[in-house]
Amino acid sequence: MAKKKSEENVKKVNNPNVMGLHAQVQDQEITDTLEVNYMPYAMSVIVSRAIPEIDGFKPAHRKLLYTMYKMGLLTGGRTKSANIVGQTMRLNPHGDAAIYETMVRLSKGYQALLTPFVDSKGNFGKVYSRDMSYAASRYTEAKLSSICAELFRDIDSDTVDFVDNYDATMKEPSLLPTTFPNVLVSANTGIAVGMASNICSFNLEEVCRTEIEYLSDPDCDIMATLRAPDFPTGGEVIYEPQALREVYETGRGSVKLRARWRYDKKENLIEIYEIPYTTTAEAVMDKVEELVKTGKLREISDMRDETDLTGLKLTVDLKRGVDPEKLMAKLMRLTPLQDAFACNFNILIAGTPRVMGVREILSEWTAWREESVRRRVFADLTKKKDRLHLLRGLGKILLDIDKAIAIIRGTEEEREVVPNLMIGFGIDEIQAEFVAEIKLRNINKEYILKRLEDIEKLEAEIADLEDVLKNRRRVKSIIKSELENVIKKYAEPRKTGIVYAHEIPEPEEEPEDDYQVTVFFSKGGYLKKITAQSLRMSGEQKYKEGDGLQCSFEAKNSSELLVFTDRYQCYKTRLSDFPDAKASSLGTYVPTQLKMEDGENAIYICDPGDYRGSLLLMFENGKAARIQLSGFETKTNRKKLTGAYSDKSPLIGFLPVFEDFEAAAYTSDGRCLVFSTALLTPKPTKNTQGVAVVTLKRQRTVTELRRLEETSVKNAGRYRVRSIPAAGALLRDEDREEQQLSLLGGDGDE
Repeated sequence: MAKKKSEENVKKVNNPNVMGLHAQVQDQEITDTLEVNYMPYAMSVIVSRAIPEIDGFKPAHRKLLYTMYKMGLLTGGRTKSANIVGQTMRLNPHGDAAIYETMVRLSKGYQALLTPFVDSKGNFGKVYSRDMSYAASRYTEAKLSSICAELFRDIDSDTVDFVDNYDATMKEPSLLPTTFPNVLVSANTGIAVGMASNICSFNLEEVCRTEIEYLSDPDCDIMATLRAPDFPTGGEVIYEPQALREVYETGRGSVKLRARWRYDKKENLIEIYEIPYTTTAEAVMDKVEELVKTGKLREISDMRDETDLTGLKLTVDLKRGVDPEKLMAKLMRLTPLQDAFACNFNILIAGTPRVMGVREILSEWTAWREESVRRRVFADLTKKKDRLHLLRGLGKILLDIDKAIAIIRGTEEEREVVPNLMIGFGIDEIQAEFVAEIKLRNINKEYILKRLEDIEKLEAEIADLEDVLKNRRRVKSIIKSELENVIKKYAEPRKTGIVYAHEIPEPEEEPEDDYQVTVFFSKGGYLKKITAQSLRMSGEQKYKEGDGLQCSFEAKNSSELLVFTDRYQCYKTRLSDFPDAKASSLGTYVPTQLKMEDGENAIYICDPGDYRGSLLLMFENGKAARIQLSGFETKTNRKKLTGAYSDKSPLIGFLPVFEDFEAAAYTSDGRCLVFSTALLTPKPTKNTQGVAVVTLKRQRTVTELRRLEETSVKNAGRYRVRSIPAAGALLRDEDREEQQLSLLGGDGDE
């Protein structure tokens, strides 16, 4: 039957009246499809687009810079950016917009790099601004920065391999022979398939000094010379030795950054002039506006973005009597003015992505640079040997120049000159060709003596170059001298300051306005926080159509909340993060407020108090788990806990347990079981499957869990058990909640 249906589908596809195409549908395993179609794409993104290589560049960067180099923009004047973009398309087929965005990021005007490689003129936007867009490529101009001389030094001396471009019409370098570890100097971010890279930038001089120390001693203390990351937007690095050491050793970790500011006492305002590299001025402004609207920031009367040609400036007007130090500490805590850079030093080494620490990166760069220097020396050595070979042939002839002249004059045909010289002096064809091209004016004593001196000089240089190739110490010495030259020419002071963590006072948690509230949580995931006064004045609670109350409880405005979801996760928040509401409002939609995953729903909320109680969870299969609330208490500020409860059976209900009480479990076959929570031992493991409480017949389930006092059970003794598991008892009509309404009739009297 299936085969017949498949044949019908093929006939349908082959019918041009149906599809307009002649094609054949073939079944294919999904694994084969992934291997044939998806894997090549994934590898292309990883190897050829998103992850930087040991020279510190992605292919798009390299293609752009090499095009500009071939255009003569290293020493010449600027040209229109549109011209550069057009020329780069010979190497980069991904479109002019992508190429221009690459140029913008490498430019001096955009300020994304400590050592920009494009000397730009015009509006290139700013890395610290989300809304400040760059001008079109027809309006801006660019050339290569002077430091690019260190990127292309000796590129024509076989220092790197050249490969075909995408249509094999020209060659391009596979890497750029950078004379300094640019991979650590230039910040780089890339998202590939299944992996990413996020490399922070370090000060050029510090990187070069560290590499020099590493060349002398591979076991040197890197933290002694490479003090901390340095970012082009300035700000301050919060120096935490252990966290920084983790980044240096593993290539993973985070670095905390904070803004720089100054206080104008006369005007009673604060000027923020440097912000973390990871944020933008607009993000800071938006967050402050949100805090002001929610009433969490009352010390500010106004905040303006006064950024101009001199640079970034966010101005904060303070209310009278506000302490600027305390306000900035609060802003650092609540806004992106203090942020973290997540490091992921993922670099392509010989086509393979590897996450490496700083020492390993220096090791790989050193090995690659040594190879580049050897290739350059070998290319120079080959040229000198070729030159020496020519001069030695010339030397043989110059010893008897008259004989050479006689051979040339006595040769009847021009094509016989070279063979006759080869026979007459015992030299090879290359030497004879060189001799035959000598000008008549050079046949003099001075020329002969100079050429003989050149032979001695070349022999000494060749011996020296051969010694370099044999001696690794000399190769390292060359690299060191080049690094010293880079420091001398291009070193600049740090832009990002360093402040030690212990010097920063601990931010004081401001006490929230603590008042009594009643929390209403609906089945649809809406939360209302209503004050006692508003509750007294309000009428009936309003819900969306089809929604209703799930639970309600009294709490303090400063209380912490645990929010459980249908994805077995628990979110931690505070009631103070929710605005006060009225009974007539729908409330705040919790999944949106907590930025839950798409399709994730909140199913229960709990006030854990001091985390000394427990949480009773009942599952559909009759098992119940009593979990210690302390398992949800975290020392850090984690906002989401995964694996918050067991996923082995659907969850029926939650009940907080601060003191033991009796609970009632209802089953799908009309039974009820009353048991004490004291029968269940609290467990520290959050995702425990629990223990059997209700004994169920086949295809029967538990449908509800409630506190006994919240039920309509009148004769609790009928359903109460002293041990578990138990089957419970069938509900009597008087213990059911569904009571039939009696129709009361009158006798007609009015």
